[in-house]
Amino acid sequence: MLMNRQSVLGVLRVAALVLIVGSAVEAQSRTDVTINDTTVMPESVTSSKDGSIFFGSTAEGNIYRATPGAGQAEVWIQASTTGLTNVLGVLADDKASTLWVCANPTGGRGTPPTGQTALRAFDLASGSPKGTWPFPNGGFCNDIAVADDGTAYATDTAGRRVLRLRPGGTALDVWIADQQLNGLDGVAVLNGGIYVNCFFSGELFRATIQPDGAAGPLTKIETSILFTRPDGLRTAGVNKMLQAEGQGRLTEITITGNRADVRVLKEGLTGATAVTQVGDTAFVLVERLRAVAVPYSAR
Repeated sequence: MLMNRQSVLGVLRVAALVLIVGSAVEAQSRTDVTINDTTVMPESVTSSKDGSIFFGSTAEGNIYRATPGAGQAEVWIQASTTGLTNVLGVLADDKASTLWVCANPTGGRGTPPTGQTALRAFDLASGSPKGTWPFPNGGFCNDIAVADDGTAYATDTAGRRVLRLRPGGTALDVWIADQQLNGLDGVAVLNGGIYVNCFFSGELFRATIQPDGAAGPLTKIETSILFTRPDGLRTAGVNKMLQAEGQGRLTEITITGNRADVRVLKEGLTGATAVTQVGDTAFVLVERLRAVAVPYSAR
């Protein structure tokens, strides 16, 4: 059949559209998300409401993003242009259009440290820097959670403390510090309380946010099963959190008073360090390499 040039172009455009739509549909069923780099060593993962998934890099300092439905993350925020060196916790805050980042120095073993320990913020749409708040008296920034009023809370593993940045604040302040927080790691906001886990002791604690914003007493939460190397912690709905454990487990934690009922969602996840939820899927960061998909719906 003979076709003129305009008709041919029209067919090509339709074919391209079908290919793009087909690829997008296939990508939505992604079973894991890999990173287009071999030396990333990510420690944390987060996601925005549109389904984008973000990784930080402890080795490169870059921040990587997989666009909605994509199965591979690409460099999005360059370490070379932002001064990032060792990125741990990352948290997407859609309400504030902010990607919160735990920045830490790199170096040691005879090499002078480069960079600083700080809570940093980037625009969630463009990746442009929005602010830097150094940790008072140093420390080690591990992870971040944000309350409904916009207050950001960051864990300091080295200092066994939780630091706070109020909306519009110019500096971090110490919200709570306690020697019980041995290996302080993940943090989540749930029902007016700040929950933190401890990597070394395997314990889970809560401090209630008082009406004036101060921290209430630190309370140890009784868990129905013991945790081994608990790491990333994320809110997952009313009274529930998701937790990645270094022993290779993804768990759902349901809080009732001072007790936590724990449901094991997946085992055999080598080196699980973080988790984020996209719709009915939990993406678990494993092997310091990729995020694997685990079907999840709160019950």
